[in-house]
Amino acid sequence: MAAHSAKIPHKVGPHHLSQQSLLKDGSTSDGWVESLTSLTESVQATRLLDEEAAAQAADSRSHGHGVPAATVADGNAFEASAQAAIDALRDEVTIHSEQLLCIGESHGWGPSNLTDDQLAALLSRIRQEMDKNKAEVTVLRQVPAQQSAKKSSGGAMADILVRKRSSDCPRLEVRVAVIGNVDSGKSTLVGVLTRGLLDDGRGLARSKVFKHGHESATGRTSSIGQHNLCLDAKGGVLNDSLFRTHSCADYIARSSKVVTLVDLAGHERYFKTTAYGLTGHLPDYACLIIGANAGIVGMCKEHLGVALALKVPVFFVVTKVDICPGHVLQHSLATLSSILRKPGIKKKPYMVRSKEDVLTCARHIHTDSLAPVFLTSSVTGDGLELVKLFFNLLPQRHKWADRVDEAVEFIIDETFQVAGVGVVVAGTVKRGTLVQGSTLLLGPHAGDASFKLTGIKSIAYKRLPVAKVVAGQTAALALKKVKRSSLRKGMVLVDSSLHPKASWEFDADIAILTHSTTIAPKYQAVIHCEIVRQAARVVAMDRERLRSGDRACVRFRFLQRPEYLAIGSRFVFREGRTKGIGVVMGV
Repeated sequence: MAAHSAKIPHKVGPHHLSQQSLLKDGSTSDGWVESLTSLTESVQATRLLDEEAAAQAADSRSHGHGVPAATVADGNAFEASAQAAIDALRDEVTIHSEQLLCIGESHGWGPSNLTDDQLAALLSRIRQEMDKNKAEVTVLRQVPAQQSAKKSSGGAMADILVRKRSSDCPRLEVRVAVIGNVDSGKSTLVGVLTRGLLDDGRGLARSKVFKHGHESATGRTSSIGQHNLCLDAKGGVLNDSLFRTHSCADYIARSSKVVTLVDLAGHERYFKTTAYGLTGHLPDYACLIIGANAGIVGMCKEHLGVALALKVPVFFVVTKVDICPGHVLQHSLATLSSILRKPGIKKKPYMVRSKEDVLTCARHIHTDSLAPVFLTSSVTGDGLELVKLFFNLLPQRHKWADRVDEAVEFIIDETFQVAGVGVVVAGTVKRGTLVQGSTLLLGPHAGDASFKLTGIKSIAYKRLPVAKVVAGQTAALALKKVKRSSLRKGMVLVDSSLHPKASWEFDADIAILTHSTTIAPKYQAVIHCEIVRQAARVVAMDRERLRSGDRACVRFRFLQRPEYLAIGSRFVFREGRTKGIGVVMGV
């Protein structure tokens, strides 16, 4: 662009023609949730939120379903359908390491309308075939034909989990961001889940997961903490009372799946840290903790709004039900339901009360309209088994297996200086397979925005030394000949074949959720895009002015240093009461 005043050709469509205010009464909303709930179908900003819903729904319908079901007419049809389904399952487990299947239903996996004997024979064959494939088969629920007939299901059925053993594949990793208002019980729930103990009501569980002394003194999280829930091939929880974050390598070595609980701060003072955790740590899901006695208050709404704006699927855990009066709990649930059903969010609360409900939610968590709600107590243990089962069954949201063979891209969210090791960076493998001893480009450096070659001395996955890590996993890497002072959060390690470049400017398709006046060129806001967190200025846009509810194509310019951005990344931006969302269209 020769001059910043030039207008950008915008070919997205006539979505930016709306001049309507978001709120019917003309008032200004301050919160993220209020901004979203006040959206209507006529407001153009709504479309930026809804564009991915259809694709996510289609993906969820196809997830974990092997081959289409075939009704059993005779023995030959049963045999042919069963063999085809098992062959497809073998391929799926080899690629994705895990599958959740419903056997016997008309829209499930393999042949349907089964007798009890046919179901038993089919389960036996699956176990034999998966054992050859070095995978475990766990029956989560089994319904006899007679009981199923009463529910008009048409035959015997079973829900099974197939998962590769830990020594035979890279470990599955699912990241869950734990968000919610201050004092809602986030760190307490994380401590109870990962330490194999119940809380005493006086902060015992949360004291096990705090990182800093001032957090223990105040009882409030101020930093981003990552805690691991280790699961074996049969779905059992390996964490016990001896589990410690600094000595968890033995648990990781025995686990087939790791659920990384990203414990985020709830206090308003640390909102920028929480926003960084929701973007930079690439969570698959967000777990919103709601104190039953307090309800939907304070930063609970802000965290929910950011997660929804980033298109991160959210489920809800209502804590402290043991000390909450019944009418207060009902009011909190009614408030949550009313918020979720509003046009800008359009989610259906689903109260989880049984194992069958957990299976339903785990199978359809990708759908944009489902909002599972759990009722728990960290002191009495009520509802915790259902939460653990749900974590066990949660699938990876991104198709990481499709990115394993691509060129390596590793984003850095932490840097360390380790005695005897040297400079260590921690982060997430976005694509490719990162091997010990490989040489990658590190950048962009703050001074000249360059990328410089560096070598990988060693790799640790959750403190366990490994030879390689693949797309979708987090890792800590020891680097060769790099000074700690030259590193920062927001840098990347990429393969030289990608020819990476840092960008001062980028084009984005944005939607304004809330703004008190109008937005024009030279407007400044803080951008949160994956690991990038920096102030940027609007240098050009395809309209003269932007108001609440408008959508447009805008060019931003970073104020401090150039950044490495990926086209298609979603981001949020904020400035005072102004809140907006966007997608990177070009750099």
